Amino acid sequence: MQIQQIRNATLVVKYAGKKFLIDPFLADKGTYPPFPDSARQDQKNPLVSLPISVEQIMEDIDAVIVTHLHLDHWDDVAKEVLPKDIKLFAQNEEDAKEMESAGFTNVEVLQADTVFEDIQLVKTKGEHGRGEILKIAGHVCGVVFKHANEKTLYIAGDTVWYDGVQQEIETHQPEVVVVNAGDNQFLEGGSLVMGKEDVYQVYQASPNAKIIASHMEAVNHWTLSREELKSFVDEKGIASNVLIPEDGEEYSF
Repeated sequence: MQIQQIRNATLVVKYAGKKFLIDPFLADKGTYPPFPDSARQDQKNPLVSLPISVEQIMEDIDAVIVTHLHLDHWDDVAKEVLPKDIKLFAQNEEDAKEMESAGFTNVEVLQADTVFEDIQLVKTKGEHGRGEILKIAGHVCGVVFKHANEKTLYIAGDTVWYDGVQQEIETHQPEVVVVNAGDNQFLEGGSLVMGKEDVYQVYQASPNAKIIASHMEAVNHWTLSREELKSFVDEKGIASNVLIPEDGEEYSF
């Protein structure tokens, strides 16, 4: 498989001969206002440009997986540029209906046993924060990819570490794990996605896996930088396990 970090949670995944686009956030730098009640209110989103063109990102895409409909995972530009008949996977019926109302005609809700072109796609649990903030953050999911000729890949999505993530790792034994690790937060309510201690928990649960840290330094409410996470994994002695890609960087497994 090949996994390319695009920007924020946007990934291009080549798996078992198919090409997937994950959580497309495709606008030019500075298109949208900052997320409110959070850091960097003087900076518009996205904070950085795409590392490659939208045309390159979309080239030969077989399917798109949208873990939830927050702007930084499914934006207006994605809705405009993606072909209306492209295969789209949504986390639930509510999201699917919203996609269909935007004109998309080939939307499927991820299940525990979804199959796409002989690739098994397993919807996984996630919690987009802890405590009261969950009511605001709403439902999210992740996805596990399985195929006889590939390693098992777990894209955790916008979740903090909690027992649900532990259960997914124990159930699926992934060899590659992508975590959203920018420790994004509002001024109140705590972490919305994983911070460095959460990443360490993922490592402890899956010490033989390669862990890729995504969703970093791209939207205004991030609080964990790549540099800080690199220092942390160096201190823990797990730098060979935890990969921290720059935008545009690609890995093969």
